[in-house]
Amino acid sequence: MSPWLNPPTGDAAKLTDAFLALIPVLDTERLRLRAPRIGEFDAYRVICQSARWPHSDEAPGNDEDAWLDFNQMLASWMLRGIGLFAVETKDGVLIGFASIDHEWGDPEVEIGWMLNAEAEGRGYATEAGQALLDFAASQGRTSVVSYMGHYHPLSAAVSIRLGVRLDRRADT
Repeated sequence: MSPWLNPPTGDAAKLTDAFLALIPVLDTERLRLRAPRIGEFDAYRVICQSARWPHSDEAPGNDEDAWLDFNQMLASWMLRGIGLFAVETKDGVLIGFASIDHEWGDPEVEIGWMLNAEAEGRGYATEAGQALLDFAASQGRTSVVSYMGHYHPLSAAVSIRLGVRLDRRADT
């Protein structure tokens, strides 16, 4: 394992646990959206770099880019009060990630999800997406968009089903 992927120990672990405890837990009928852990980076990397997930021409293409993206999404919690969730089934199986975030260069707050191949086609993205919308509303956010489109038509269909506007300005 790369040294930067080792979980913290001692006082650093206590501080990490305290920060992660501040990230809300969103429970749905079948899912739990919660704070991602450092040990889940590999699952994030695999999904981001998968040929089946070409959601953007700017998707993390190597391990370092995926690591920086993962860190950026987690740092957003401290800077904006929104960010990345790990998505797991109620029996604790990690199936992917979902986020509400305002990434660099994006004109608006966006929701999104990326699930592993085994989780697709089961309605999990719709369920996670609805949890994100409910969370956004509870935070007073009246508008969120999706920048998915021709890069990932299945996710775009979920966005439409949820009533989320597809913003084509970022879909070029």
